[in-house]
Amino acid sequence: MELLYTNIWIVPICPFIASMLVGLGLFFFPKATKSLRRLCATISIFLLSIAMFISFSISWQQIQSSPIHQLLWSWILNKDISLQIGFLIDPLTSIMLVSVTSVGILVMIYSDSYMSHDQGYVRFFAYLSLFTASMLGLVLSPNLVQIYIFWELVGMCSYLLIGFWFSRPTAANACQKAFVTNRVGDFGLLLGILGIYWITGSFDIYNLSERFNELIDSNKINLFLANTCALLLFLGPVAKSAQFPLHVWLPDAMEGPTPISAPIHAATMVAAGIFFVARMFHFFEALPFTMNVISWIGGITALLGATIALAQKDLKRCLAYSTMSQLGYMMLALGIGSYRAALFHLITHAYSKALLFLGSGSVIHSMEPIVGYSPEKSQNMSFMGGLRKYMPITGITFLSGTLSSCGIPPFACFWSKDEILVDSWISSPSLGWIAWCTAGLTGFYMFRMYFVTFEGSFRGDLYNNTEKSASYKSIWGNFQIPYEQDKFLFNDSYTYISDQTVDFNKVSKNIFSISGKGRKNNSLDSKIFLNISSDFDTPNEILQDSFISTNREMRRKNLLYPKESYNFMLFSLIFLAVPTLFIGFIGVPFSHGGISSDLLSDLLAPLTDSIYKDNSDNLISFFIKSIPSVSIALGGVFTSFFIYGSITSRDLQKEIDPKTKGFLGYLFNVLSNWSYYRGYIDNLYNLIFVEGIRRLSKFICFFDQWIVDGVVNGIGILSFFGGEGMRYGEGGRVSSYLFGLIIGNILMLIILIIKNDILQSYEYFTMF
Repeated sequence: MELLYTNIWIVPICPFIASMLVGLGLFFFPKATKSLRRLCATISIFLLSIAMFISFSISWQQIQSSPIHQLLWSWILNKDISLQIGFLIDPLTSIMLVSVTSVGILVMIYSDSYMSHDQGYVRFFAYLSLFTASMLGLVLSPNLVQIYIFWELVGMCSYLLIGFWFSRPTAANACQKAFVTNRVGDFGLLLGILGIYWITGSFDIYNLSERFNELIDSNKINLFLANTCALLLFLGPVAKSAQFPLHVWLPDAMEGPTPISAPIHAATMVAAGIFFVARMFHFFEALPFTMNVISWIGGITALLGATIALAQKDLKRCLAYSTMSQLGYMMLALGIGSYRAALFHLITHAYSKALLFLGSGSVIHSMEPIVGYSPEKSQNMSFMGGLRKYMPITGITFLSGTLSSCGIPPFACFWSKDEILVDSWISSPSLGWIAWCTAGLTGFYMFRMYFVTFEGSFRGDLYNNTEKSASYKSIWGNFQIPYEQDKFLFNDSYTYISDQTVDFNKVSKNIFSISGKGRKNNSLDSKIFLNISSDFDTPNEILQDSFISTNREMRRKNLLYPKESYNFMLFSLIFLAVPTLFIGFIGVPFSHGGISSDLLSDLLAPLTDSIYKDNSDNLISFFIKSIPSVSIALGGVFTSFFIYGSITSRDLQKEIDPKTKGFLGYLFNVLSNWSYYRGYIDNLYNLIFVEGIRRLSKFICFFDQWIVDGVVNGIGILSFFGGEGMRYGEGGRVSSYLFGLIIGNILMLIILIIKNDILQSYEYFTMF
């Protein structure tokens, strides 16, 4: 066992080595590395498998004995400061290690098929391995300085992955938005770390928590200062875990490749904020005001995310707001002191949401050849419907993830969400109402998403009524397909761009020949390759007709309906469906020695200094207590079925006319606008920060140009003209000086005479 703990450094090093090997190979030997692309993926998966094996072994040791180990090495050592680096192994660490590595390896297996025809395949695996290594280093860090270093690495990797398709303007804007928003939180985190060190004199997590609690108990610290430092520290998790009001980056993070949405929204980036608050829980627990702020921020985030998700049409954005809502649940639980429930929900949500995101990727992968490669088409639920008939495995696994997210027994999230709801009612009726209403809204929007996507009839032909033009970019230039329904099916060399076209006349000297090549388990039965030859002259009209006729023929033969995804993608979905169903049983109470306890509570006992106890004698009473939470969730499900269950058999455009009169039409219009405009928060931020900063910049520019520079330039101009005037008066001639002297004296006499006359007149009038 000691050998296992002393070699824990292997866990973050393995994916880091994979990232360095692939990244350096791509940098120094790009052609050779790209030709060995599958080998790069194999190396990444193999090394992460080693890390996962060690993580599971560590977790098993923690379950058996729950020891806390620290491996430390001196980094900075002098009279003023002593800083160490190393690794901290405790139950919280073991939970996060298993979650990150297991979800990460399934995402890599899934990505091998999903990204197989992308030019950035090798680069994607280099980023993904570095992302995983950064998160593993974060959860193993024993002090705040080391946490902050890996915290920034996680943010950098998210920036690279969100902007992976940087040629797409929306992706470039999304990664910048995520980067700037997280910089706000990270700056607060840095100030909080420095403030806590100033108060406690330590960066070590356990030491600073003990010293801080001693100072609080002895009243040797100002509570205002302590709460200020704690809230600054909490600002980092607010941004990283997409809590209100720094949540605005999370939906736009959907611009990255779909496989990366699973680790970002399930087990890695957004989980980092929850992990940090859990790691510093004993520190925050000593400050009731800060804990109250944390709980209310979590409650507002949960409700806000649920309301915005109600009318979303983009499949991935709907899941993003669902993630935001569930993260709010976790933060609420931590704020009310329900440490176990928060971590429990973190575990169950990681697998459920990873399954949902990978399932959405399978749907998008099958829709792209039909409706086009634009995210506005392939991710739009209006063009889907009836996919369970054509993609049964994806549909069933997606349904299991949906049931889990709604909190329907016996799926994983039911056990954790029910505990949060119960603890919320006990802590505060207001928070209880917020959590309870959010549970009902979750059931509604999650099953709305499922019904519209997988049930009813297929609506793929609706896209013919949309804008009939699309732009694409290839290695030999950009071109535009004139009709959306005749969109050419491009090969590996094409990536989607927007608002960039090129005339076919510029490439009219090239003839494009089409050859077929079989693909297994793909929605296409043939793959198109375009070969350029400059020996022929092809007219512009013939070139366009060849695109259109070929695409029409292939659509008739192969692309009328979506097909199931690759086997490796289905393997990841099926494998994630298992913990989605069974992982919740680690928190189910069982009778042991007269005490009702569970596996998760026993594991977390060293951190909570207590064993979770439940008064229920059996599962029947446990289910009875969960009736309110399940009832509101089922209410949302049935409401969704009433509205969308039958509506999917016809065009979604006939769903509910926003102009419908009456309360129902008005309510739908309000909710639709609220969801479409993201609660108007982005517009408010744009007005305050973007437009406000622009106006402030213009005012500063005007002030600098006309006031600051005006004063300086005015003094210079006055000095110039004054000097020029004096130069003409100093010619060196005595006669000129005498003339000036005489004129000056005459003027002085005139002034004196006028002054005396005025005085005499004044005295004369005063006499009377």
